[in-house]
Amino acid sequence: MLPEWIFEKCPGVSTVHRDAAIARQVQLTKPTGALGRLEQLAIELAGLQATGEPRAARVPIIIFAGDHGIVAQGVSAYPQAVTIAMMANFASGGAAISVLARELGSPLEVVDAGTLAEAAMPGIVSDKPRCGTRDFSVEAALTPGELAFAFEAGQRAVARAAADQPDMLIFGEMGIGNTTSSAAIAAGLLGVSAGEIAGSGTGVDAEGLAHKARVIDAAIARHGVAGAPPENILCAVGGLEIAAICGAIIAAAQRRIPVLIDGFIVSVAALAAVRLNPSCQPFQLASHQSAEQGHRLVLRALGVQPLISLDLRLGEGSGAAIALPLVRSACALHNGMATFAQANVPDRPA
Repeated sequence: MLPEWIFEKCPGVSTVHRDAAIARQVQLTKPTGALGRLEQLAIELAGLQATGEPRAARVPIIIFAGDHGIVAQGVSAYPQAVTIAMMANFASGGAAISVLARELGSPLEVVDAGTLAEAAMPGIVSDKPRCGTRDFSVEAALTPGELAFAFEAGQRAVARAAADQPDMLIFGEMGIGNTTSSAAIAAGLLGVSAGEIAGSGTGVDAEGLAHKARVIDAAIARHGVAGAPPENILCAVGGLEIAAICGAIIAAAQRRIPVLIDGFIVSVAALAAVRLNPSCQPFQLASHQSAEQGHRLVLRALGVQPLISLDLRLGEGSGAAIALPLVRSACALHNGMATFAQANVPDRPA
């Protein structure tokens, strides 16, 4: 059974602040709608943050890492040892998200939510119930207790970040095999076949992708998860880092902290979060549409429109980090532009 806090309702959008933001946009020295999606983004943030001045200055990045037993079935182009090696790379500053975090001035935390690392690693927060999931082609990936632990690891990460009063949060992931787990979760949530949702992940070829889809379809049939409750799907075919992100998204929304959603894997966690607690949905802002074929279907199910589409498929929170300057620009324009009255510029005729 999942902890009760997961189902507690998130605060609603502040209609007072949203409506005030709409009114301000009409008065800014530009044609109405001239800044396109940036206008709507600022309006959304004003309502979510309940403020007259939406902000995206303080945006911590949290990466959750986990290993997957399904890798034993040959679904990844990379060996499982890469997960732990990349965790060290994050901590030492050499990964793409590390570079982006420095450029953005965002603090970066890496959480071992379930890798095969047996000992604590320097610069890594270890918060896991076990080392890696089980091979879901032969048994359930997680027990209910392990799933609950992962959700609470996500909640604890948000609590740490919330101490610095962030404007938004970015969650990323690392885990060899996690596109397979994510595709299986998405297939169960959406009621589609693996062929419609699974992508190349770390770069498997056409034959490898077909094998990956067969493994997923067989597991879905074995566990009977198509259309099952989200927690059942997550136990059967989920990942510890995916569950931790799911919990973190809900915990952030409950604190009125918007989340800039990253690529396919984080979006699948976001979809599971919405299915568990629909009130967290407004706090999810989609950063990009990745090259993973299933990402489009998941974004559609979430009812969100991504800000950019650059054929990214790196993960790590990198797509959200790349989109963050657009969010900051939207806020700066909304807050800093003069109104027609302030600039003595003639407004549109009545």
